[in-house]
Amino acid sequence: MSINGLRNQSVSLEGFEPADPEFHRVRELLREIQDSGAVQLYVKVNPDKQQTDIILFRSADIPPEVRANITELRRLLHLNPDAMELKLVAAPLPSSDTEIAVQTRSIIQLLAILAAQVEVPPEDLTRHHAFPGFETGRPVPGIVPEIRIQSAKKKPEGAFVSINYRDTWFWIDDGDLFSKRSFAQLMQLFTMADTGARESQPVLTIPTR
Repeated sequence: MSINGLRNQSVSLEGFEPADPEFHRVRELLREIQDSGAVQLYVKVNPDKQQTDIILFRSADIPPEVRANITELRRLLHLNPDAMELKLVAAPLPSSDTEIAVQTRSIIQLLAILAAQVEVPPEDLTRHHAFPGFETGRPVPGIVPEIRIQSAKKKPEGAFVSINYRDTWFWIDDGDLFSKRSFAQLMQLFTMADTGARESQPVLTIPTR
């Protein structure tokens, strides 16, 4: 994933690749600006009936700290400081200083990122059954954990969701709200991406006489 060329963290067989230094700051600024209500997202239709996604940052009636956040965001994304309407496009890089280019991850990439954050049993690492993932409790600059999946031989108590695989239990703790939210969002994405055949639904007949 990237925003105007600023790359998020990624993972490969060699391990985690940290995000660009400014990426997480951009993510924080976008969340704070959105929470303040100082941003609008709408679709604009030109005379040729082509639709363009537009992001607009308010410039009036906003607190000074929100105005400062918008200014910093524009600087980090190299946006025109005077542009009112900014185009939201799906691309790795913007074509002008009035575009916000976002390249999202595929579901496969999301699964790879989450899988790399599973606590891998030491014996599986010793036998080369799996690659080492994100080490819990050892922060790495540029890496933000997105989920915590614990592992142990004993069946966990108070798990939100759990599964036994090769005589090892993997689970998300019911008190881990952050990981529960990430899991729920992943399930929503699976539902949205499901394009399989739908079962025939029952037909309801209403008599007219």
